[in-house]
Amino acid sequence: MLGSRTNVRDLVKLIMGFGGTIGIVTFFGLILAVYFRDTFDPDTIKGKRVVITGSSTGIGEQLAYEYSKLGARVLITARREKVLQEVVSKCKELGATEAFYIPLDMSNKSDTEKLIQEAETRFGGLDHLIMNHIASNYLQLWNGDWDRYQQVMDVNLKAYVSLATSATPLLNKSKGSIAVLSSVAGKIGVPFSALYSCSKFALSGFFNAYRLELGLQEMDISITEFIIGSIDTKNAKEYSKAVFDENIFSTSATDTAHRIMKGTQERERIVYYPAYAFAYTVFRDILPGMTDKLLLASIKTDAVETVSKKP
Repeated sequence: MLGSRTNVRDLVKLIMGFGGTIGIVTFFGLILAVYFRDTFDPDTIKGKRVVITGSSTGIGEQLAYEYSKLGARVLITARREKVLQEVVSKCKELGATEAFYIPLDMSNKSDTEKLIQEAETRFGGLDHLIMNHIASNYLQLWNGDWDRYQQVMDVNLKAYVSLATSATPLLNKSKGSIAVLSSVAGKIGVPFSALYSCSKFALSGFFNAYRLELGLQEMDISITEFIIGSIDTKNAKEYSKAVFDENIFSTSATDTAHRIMKGTQERERIVYYPAYAFAYTVFRDILPGMTDKLLLASIKTDAVETVSKKP
């Protein structure tokens, strides 16, 4: 303990030795340089046993392709079998060591367990569990629809918990990794997305606690939380068109998928992508009023009227 305190004092002296403010700026510049350095080795993905949910379109589909390009063994799932067949075919063309699919409904707990059983049958184990699926997320005002509330929680929260729980024994053996795809809406409340925000906030709470519990049990399983912003996918634009201008969706799903694969393999704790996702989180705590105004300014002027007319 004494040694650690001495090290901290020495570090402070070193910073101040650079000249006060200049030293502090330099110090934090070094921290940022270390944080953003690229240490990812693509060769480490080859042969990895990977499960990806929500893989029929968007980010999940691109995740399947990114892993396949680097020779991973992939098992993908979604509900639409025909589309999954097409994705698996392309995965094989791109270089996947193996590629399989299984059509499942993540709102059913038995299906989440079946997915992990399938991974064990196909691969004999598991290295990366990538949880990407969500309930369809057409934006709407909260109207007391408890059936919808239950559906969103079943898919966006309970399925993630069930998948991680079922996969833990396999990941413990491989010292593997869990990727939890969350959202800016899981860090700040977003209008017209109350249920979605609720489920994503809950994900953060559960998996931050679960990470610590795994450590207490001496299980070397990494959990990476991905705080994702507005990504250019067909579904995101369709779900949001009544509320937000589609120009906010400027970051490609391919770039996002690559960052998720990299962050999972590098065992990062939390990843904000794109960078503005981090800025929103910072402003939420120090300038909450400004954050609210920025959000409200991005919403179409007729959004409430348009959304209220929907059946």
